[in-house]
Order: sequence, then C-alpha cells, then structure tokens
Amino acid sequence: MIHNVGTQLRRGLASVFSSRSSRKSISHAENHSDAMADGQGYRNPTEVQMSQLVLPCHTNQRDELSIGQLLKWIDTTACLSAERHAGCPCVTASMDDIYFEHTISVGQVVNIKAKVNRAFNSSMEVGIQVTSEDMGSEKQWTVCKALATFVAHHELTKVKLKQIIPQTEEEKTEHGVAAERRRMRLVYAETIQDLLASFPIKDDMENRDCSHMVPAEKTYVESVELVLPPHANHQGNTFGGQIMAWMENVATIAASRLCRAHPTLKAIEMFHFRGPSQVGDRLVLKAIVNNAFKNSMEVGVCVEAYRQEAETQRRHINSAFMTFAVLDADNQPRKLPWIRPQPGDGERRYREASARRKIRLDRKYIVSCKQTEMPLSVPWDPSNQVYLSYNNVSALKTLAAKDNWVLSAEINQVRLYTLEDDKFLSFHMEMVVQVDAAQVFLLLSDLRRRPEWDKHYRSVELIQQVDEDDSIYHVVSPALSSDAKPQDFVILASRRKPCDCGDAYVIALRSVMLPTQPETPDYSRGETLCSGFCFWREGDQMTKVSYYNQATTGLVNYLTTNVSGLSSEFFSTFKACEQFLLNNRNDLAPSLQTL
Repeated sequence: MIHNVGTQLRRGLASVFSSRSSRKSISHAENHSDAMADGQGYRNPTEVQMSQLVLPCHTNQRDELSIGQLLKWIDTTACLSAERHAGCPCVTASMDDIYFEHTISVGQVVNIKAKVNRAFNSSMEVGIQVTSEDMGSEKQWTVCKALATFVAHHELTKVKLKQIIPQTEEEKTEHGVAAERRRMRLVYAETIQDLLASFPIKDDMENRDCSHMVPAEKTYVESVELVLPPHANHQGNTFGGQIMAWMENVATIAASRLCRAHPTLKAIEMFHFRGPSQVGDRLVLKAIVNNAFKNSMEVGVCVEAYRQEAETQRRHINSAFMTFAVLDADNQPRKLPWIRPQPGDGERRYREASARRKIRLDRKYIVSCKQTEMPLSVPWDPSNQVYLSYNNVSALKTLAAKDNWVLSAEINQVRLYTLEDDKFLSFHMEMVVQVDAAQVFLLLSDLRRRPEWDKHYRSVELIQQVDEDDSIYHVVSPALSSDAKPQDFVILASRRKPCDCGDAYVIALRSVMLPTQPETPDYSRGETLCSGFCFWREGDQMTKVSYYNQATTGLVNYLTTNVSGLSSEFFSTFKACEQFLLNNRNDLAPSLQTL
C-alpha cells in the first residue's frame, strides 16, 4: 500500500486498460456531460461574465489598460457573482495574490469570468479569470487569475449562506481546495513572523554600490481622497474596486520615484479590507518602496479613513504589497537602483519585504507549477511550508475529484479503481468500515502506527512535528528483492478535518527533502508525489475509506503487484487496515490527542 508495493505492475497494465471499455467508469457528472453533448451546455448558476472594450480613458501612461481600472472591473464582476449566490448585498473582504501575465492595449477586449467556488458560513470564495482578446487577430491571452473573499450582509447582519453543490470535476476540485486556501490565508501573517524570527533574512548591503542607493523616504507618497457618491457602491459604502484603484495609483507613483521611469505592476499580495468607509470619509493613502531587488521592487500601501478634519483617530481600511518592474524596449526587466531603508520601522519593512520575496518565489514555484513539471521531492523550508502543505492537500483533493476513474476489480466489497492520465498512473482503493470517521482519522493520521497493519512500512520515525496538522516522517520499507537495498522515504503528512458537513477527512502524503535527512548508502531513497486517504461518514459508525496513490512512469515498478486481478498485496493490506481499525475503534489515540 505504500509507494513501492510490489514489482509486477507492467504485467497487469495491458489487461487493465485493454478491458477499460467494458469496465464501469465512475462519473458524477454524466448528466451534465450529456447536456453539453446535446448543445444545452452546463453553466454554473453563480457564474457572471463581463466583457469590456479598452478605451483611451482606461489606460495609463504607457497606453496600456490601467491595473486600477482592471481591479474595478474584477471587483464588480466578483461581487455580482457573490450576490447571485447569496441573494443579498455582499462586500469585499479580501482579494488574494494576483500575478499579471500579460498587459492589455487600447482596442483590445477584456473578458472577466467569476463564479463562487465555495460558501462557508457567511463568507464565500469567488474565483476570477481574466483574459484579453485581440479583435483583429482573434488571439486570446491569459492576463491573470484572482481569488476574492466576499461576506454577505443583510441589514448590517451577517447572512448564513447556502452551500455550493459542485457538479463538474473542476468545480469539485475548486470546492475542495477552497477550504485549504482559506486556511492558508489565516496563517500567512504568522508565516512571515516565524520566518523572520527563526531564520533572519541576510542582507548584502555592505556589498552594494552606495552611490546608486536611493533613500526610501524619497519614494514616500501620501494622497488624500474624498469619498463622493460616484465612488460608492449600491450599498452606500466606498466601492472596494475604487479603493484598490487608488492604492495602485499611489504605489505606481512611489515606484516611479525610485526608478525615474514608468514601472509595470507584476504582482499584488492580498488586499485585506479591515473595515468599511462611506461617502463623506477622507481616505489617506500612503505608499513607500520597502525594498528593491535586482529587477523588481516591493511597494507597501495602506489606507486610513477619517470623517472630520478634527478627527485624530484614523481607521485602518486596507493594506497591500505590490511588486513592480521596469521593462525595456524588448520587454525585459531593467536593473533597478538599491534602496536605503529608513532607520527603525523602515528597516523592519525592508527585512519583511525580503521575507515576502522569498515566500513569493517559493510559492510561485510550488503553487503555480504544473504537477507534471514539479520534482517529486521539494526542499522543506520555513518559507515554503505553508504552500507545500497546501499543495500536498490540494493535489490529493484534485486526484480524488477526477471523474474518469475506472473500476478494475472488486473482491469482498473492496474496490480497486485505476486512472491513466498524462504522465501518471493512479490507483484508488475503497471500502466501508464499521468505525466512526473521526476515529479512523485519528488512527491513520499517526504514521508511526502504520507498521501495525502495512508490511510495506517496516519502521516509521517522526522527524518533525511542524504544527498540529503537518508532520514529517522518515519511513523505511523492505527491499523489493533479495539483492536490493531497503527503501526509505521522507514524507510530509498533512491531515485536515472537515470544514463543513459532508467534507472528507484528509491525510495527504508527499515526499520532501530535509537537510537533516540526506540519502545514505544503507537505503535506496524512494519518492512519492501524491498519495493518502480520504474518509467520509456513511452513517452512524460507518466510514468510507479511500486510499489514493499517483506515480510517474518511472515509479511504476514500485506501485503494486498485478492490478488487474486485485492481487493479494492489495487485498491483504487493505483488509489488514480494516482489521486494525476495528481492533482499535475505542482507542483514544493519545499520541494525537495532544497535537
């Protein structure tokens, strides 16, 4: 059942996939596929589309669509989608990181599509896709993707939202991963502080050319805006998209003061609305370059509100960090001057900008990278642990949500499904046990107990307890043959409890690299890209247990024995797991109760 169970998979592949046409395929979206075939088309009921022709009045100093204007359109489209689901007014709570992949010129069309991925209690995640279209050539480009959180309000009280029921494979994936993204948003600030506290960011200011340094105070911008009726939304509050546009404006000015050129906005790190403002409020917008790197700079922006000129207590409305670059005639980034931070608070912002850059680069690699392009073992580091954990869980949920699993065999109510997809071959085992789902989750979360039922786990050592939900283990497996070395694995185990009723318990497993656990001559280092368990409650004291494993072609030999016949390796291991759960159904699992 682990990542190297047996050596004869190739023998079984021909019989598995040659008989695929006669096997039963799992598909929860057959009705919707039929509708698509009939020309009716399935459309998410919360989906909203907006198309805008870019006019000269929408552009910036480079005759490109102003990002501020784009943010207004994005926020409007997302709000309409949120309100379509909620049936009442909604306000923007936050907008996640946005990476701009393409600029948009005058005369091109901007197409924005938004739909609700998941609703929680009173908040919901809205996914947004932005593309540009050239009317002359019919070419289209991806501009950016965004995720916004909206909160439903009715007469100043929060609204309990109805749940989203995903229909397509894409919707199921987004619905499942939305809970993990929500968790990631909540711990982001802690990640920055932990990184700075545990691993101080080293700076090479001593090696920098001081003659090309710009004092940070020279980039400081402060601007005030009076909120007028045209700036308000349909609820009377200041339109969130307008605030974001004003923030982009002052940030661009600050960036221009460093480079003395017209900068290009490349990324935005999370707008976070901390409170509303209304018509008549004065909004003070402040921006400063926090740090400059070789080809990019970070600008910090914050917004404060006050009502009367004599008012001394200002309300913090929003804040964000924006990354700019200066592009030459060949659209390549130019080298930027260094920044000299202000003493005290400026030095703190300077160090935090370096930490955010490291996290941003790691996140871009882990989250944005296609799974087929990612190495199996990614180095574990405080700057990427949140995103590596996120990727671990989301990869398993994405695998579980796929519709084209094929039932290959069934013996004694244990089912084996297979999936051949791109460069991967995956299998999925499923059974129902008479043990409560929460207890199953506790028993299987601690990998140290896995040798009790899985002979392919010879020994398991807990290397690092990252937090209450993530642990790193060193696993040793027996040799595949008499003349081979035993295998070892360094495994990140990410466990998640259900976010809502009907969600699965999740235990996601993937390989990571740790400096403290290098390869040794005694073992052959094995790797796994995506594997783990999902558990669903099937009734009182009944749980559906599903195990998933995904492997590249190079790891096929280490998956299992003959798949087509549901060999004794699969059957005996999974039945041993069932017996382990039944024998320990009343176990308090003290090793996990303290986590």
